[in-house]
Amino acid sequence: MSSDQTPAPSAPPPSGGGTATEGKPERRKRSSSVFAVLQRLGRSLMMPIAVLPAAAILLRLGQDDLLGADGLAGLPGMGWMQPVAGAVGTAGEAVFEALPLLFAVGVALGFAKRSDGSTALAAVVGYVVFNRVATWTMVAFDGPTGDLGSRLTTYPLPVDPVTREPLTDPEAVNAVMPMINHAVKNPTDVLGGIAVGLVAALLWQRYHRIKLPSWLGFFGGRRFVPIVTALAGLLMGVALGLVWPVVGGWIQSMGEGIIGAGALGAGLYGVINRLLLPMGLHHVVNSFIWFVSGTYTAPDGTVTHGEITRYFAGDPDAGGLLSGFFPVLMFGLPGAALAMWLAAPKERRTQIGSIMIPAALTAFATGITEPVEFAFIFVAPVLFAVHVVLTGISMAVLNALDAHLGFGFSAGLIDLLLNATKDNTTGLGLILLLGLVYFGLYFGIFYVLITRFDLPTPGRELDPDEPGEPARTATGGKPDPEAGGRADRGPGEGSSG
Repeated sequence: MSSDQTPAPSAPPPSGGGTATEGKPERRKRSSSVFAVLQRLGRSLMMPIAVLPAAAILLRLGQDDLLGADGLAGLPGMGWMQPVAGAVGTAGEAVFEALPLLFAVGVALGFAKRSDGSTALAAVVGYVVFNRVATWTMVAFDGPTGDLGSRLTTYPLPVDPVTREPLTDPEAVNAVMPMINHAVKNPTDVLGGIAVGLVAALLWQRYHRIKLPSWLGFFGGRRFVPIVTALAGLLMGVALGLVWPVVGGWIQSMGEGIIGAGALGAGLYGVINRLLLPMGLHHVVNSFIWFVSGTYTAPDGTVTHGEITRYFAGDPDAGGLLSGFFPVLMFGLPGAALAMWLAAPKERRTQIGSIMIPAALTAFATGITEPVEFAFIFVAPVLFAVHVVLTGISMAVLNALDAHLGFGFSAGLIDLLLNATKDNTTGLGLILLLGLVYFGLYFGIFYVLITRFDLPTPGRELDPDEPGEPARTATGGKPDPEAGGRADRGPGEGSSG
């Protein structure tokens, strides 16, 4: 008998047995595509958000307590600053009023691949059409006395042609017909702008190279995109105008639910915000909280939505979902940067300090924290987990303590100084106190975790291609002598680079 044991050929898979296996890559591909689209959307939202600092600074400077009557203009001999303050404030207010259009243009430019000026023009045309049609549809179907219709209509009284005084004759008053007040912002607000921007981007990608018959050749290519986007804006205006009384109510109820959840809602928002940061999706959530959630009606009847816009409009309840970012972004992450710098090996501290110190100062002054966060998010997930939890706690604690402080761009020193004296800012001392506590917490926790578990933060990463680089074990213990490392290196000492 032969001892050669040739394996028997494997039996063919049963009919239909490969369906589940073949389906998994397809599902992964689909989910990957959806994720990539969401990332593009998150990046495109950054473009209109980037204009907020200019708008917030101008609007804040123009208010009474800074350049106005209660501030600089109130000083002896400085009365001429009053009209200056009015002009500056109006400039900032104009940007906030135009946010839906800015989002339409910014999202179109950011979302479309290889976009150009025709993409922006298409977005402008699409939104202008959408805005008027949606408003007309809401008034036409809701009526001038409905919830939406009453906000969008006005009753212009006729005036005496000589005195220019409104006529009070009962017959003249009764003859006044309601008119759509286009000065009122479209109820869809920035969501309408985002929707139009996405449609404009998709239409640009589809039609910017279209070839028409020769007798219509002038309208081909990029010139065709604004035309088709205008048609899309018309259809979107009718559709959203019809469904917005219901859908808008759902969206506002969701926003009011987050605000009404108090500390729990604020903490949950903080956790989600930081969890989505590595994927670039946090601006999707931010756009909803900042520009959609909550409603405030000013004394003059102006209605605003969103945490940031309500805060700058003077809503005393706004800012509770923003104040918790200040201790984290302005104090905590600079503490983390200091910990990563001091945890680096002595021979590399100068190099790492040249990176971490500017990043910490940037975070403190402006609230731009990505240079610090991306130094540990991927290489040390445990530090990222700590960061997420501490962000949620800060948001929840300050919301529970009724601390309100907003920002125009991010939670840094510039926004804090601008809004410290604002009449609807509360709990500033609590925010600063928690900030000092968070500086110590971040520094202590990060330094201990980095040195105790030998986490590869900047300056401590392994570089096996570099001569003499020690190869540390997974636990940070003694290296393999053949790797050229020192046998006595402890877990608290980083590798040299």
